[in-house]
Amino acid sequence: MDDDGFLVVLCTAPDGEVAARLARGLVEARLAACVNVIGGLRSFYSWKGELHDEPEVQLLVKTRRARFDEVVAWLGAHHPYEVPEILALEVAAGGARYLDWIRAQTSGG
Repeated sequence: MDDDGFLVVLCTAPDGEVAARLARGLVEARLAACVNVIGGLRSFYSWKGELHDEPEVQLLVKTRRARFDEVVAWLGAHHPYEVPEILALEVAAGGARYLDWIRAQTSGG
């Protein structure tokens, strides 16, 4: 991935309260320009030999590739899951003004 590129990072949380706390923290730390919180998910997964069927909340984290390692570290320190979902999707294209805004919001920290 190009360090100058943009990412959408997927991360699930157990409920809306935790998701809001994570979203707010990422934006306040300038690791994300925006985090969408989408409720109503139902996740099926295998964990420690057992099949789980759980409600979850999805976070869509808009950031730059250059901040990805910091996003991972921040989520690792603040997320309640032992192994949180952290998946980065590269942004192939976007509106120039929106990408400039992401860049400005995730600069510094």
